[in-house]
Parts: sequence; C-alpha cells; structure tokens
Amino acid sequence: MSRTFLAVLHYAGGAFVGWQRQPEGRTVQAEVERVLEELCGTRIVAHAAGRTDAGVHATGMGVSMTVPATWTTAALHRALNALLAPDCWAASVHLMRPGFHARKSARERQYRYVIGTDPASRSPFRRPYEWALARPLDLEALRAGAGPIVGEHDFSAFAAKGTPRPHYRCHVRVAQWAARNDHPGVTLDIASDRFLHHMVRMLVGTMVDIGLGRRAVADVERLLASGHNQDTSPPAPPEGLYFMRADYADDWFHRQDEVPCSE
Repeated sequence: MSRTFLAVLHYAGGAFVGWQRQPEGRTVQAEVERVLEELCGTRIVAHAAGRTDAGVHATGMGVSMTVPATWTTAALHRALNALLAPDCWAASVHLMRPGFHARKSARERQYRYVIGTDPASRSPFRRPYEWALARPLDLEALRAGAGPIVGEHDFSAFAAKGTPRPHYRCHVRVAQWAARNDHPGVTLDIASDRFLHHMVRMLVGTMVDIGLGRRAVADVERLLASGHNQDTSPPAPPEGLYFMRADYADDWFHRQDEVPCSE
C-alpha cells in the first residue's frame, strides 16, 4: 500500500545544474530522490511541477512522491528536512488523493524575476539571487512591453529550440512589473498554464532591452507573430528567476492528513 504526497520545496539553484536528474552534475531531483531512497529503502521517483534550469531558484516548487502508506504528513515532513542538503528545504507536505502528479495536475505555474538596478546589486550577498543589472530601467516601458503577452499566444519566439513540441501555445494570465520593496530595482510576476524552455528568461531579456531603450515596445507583438526566435533578445541570467508556486484544484488535497488511508 502507498500514499502520494506533495512537498512544497524551497531551493537555492546556484549549486544545482537544474531540477531534472542528469548524467553529470548535481540536480534537485537527484537530491530529493536520494533522501526518499534513504527513508523508504527503495528508489522513489519525485515529479516536479516545473523543470528549472541551472542556477534558477524556487520558493514554492511542488514535488509529488508516492511512498509506503506507513508515512504520515508530519513524519515525512520532519524526515525530509532532517536529510535534505542545506540549500533545499521542504516548506510543507500535504497528503494528496490517488492519481495526483505535481506536473500533470497543475492548473497554473507562477514565476518571479528579480532585477537590481543599483550598483550594490553586484554585492556577493545579492548577485547570486538577482540580475545585477546596475542600470536604471523605465518601469512604464517594461509594463507596456508586458501587455501584449497576456492571453493565449504562440510563444515560439520566446522558447529555446530543442526537442520539437506538439505546439508552443501558452495562456499567460498575469505579466506584471513592479518596483521592488527591498532594494532599487524591479520584479516581474508571470503566471501561465505552461511555460516553454527559457520562456521567462527570453521574455525578460527582451523586455529589459525595451526598458533600456534598445528596443521598441512594438517588438513584442512583432516577435509573437514571427513564430521564430531569431530576433529575440538574449535570455536574462538564471540567477534572477524564481519558481514561486503551482496551483492545484482543492479536490486533489486529502484532508485526513494524519490518518493512514487504504486507497
């Protein structure tokens, strides 16, 4: 008998080559699965709501795992945090209904991109966690550049080309730039039903060029219509990108968290 849980993870991405297990390099998936194997005595596959790249951080990555039914929510939460490396932490653990999958069951995902516009953004205490641009940006130009991407579009122009996909359409519900509260700079909050490889970083790179006066606002609509990324700005660096959360229907959550179930 087994039970499926959702762990909400925080991790600093600087020491990882990404979420997904790879032949070389340290990955978040391998770190989580190492702990699960130690706890359960057998290999347990961990599925994430998104596949972050090298250097990308998370403050709300949903990760599903199916483990022996003897585990309760509280016990698994304590055990994960006792064994995970210091740059990875489980903020919460939830018992889920059978069939739940962190990626397939997600209705929406949200990212945040953080940019520092002051010279102090290059401090070693900030640079690993934001784009240390250290140059002023036109916030209203950034907001104008974000407007056309809201809604359903083909985002081929803002996707790294790799393995062909059935389609490149995404429905972006929110794309909002705001001034930072902690330091001089700006943040982009973006939520969509799905994201393509490098999509947020390529969007940010293009919009920052608009905010610096290097590109016209109209370029965003032109790129969306082009269907290719040959004229898209280089992607923003990974240090400023955070996976914030994944949204799941309430029906997936099993409310009797501490009672082992036979489902």
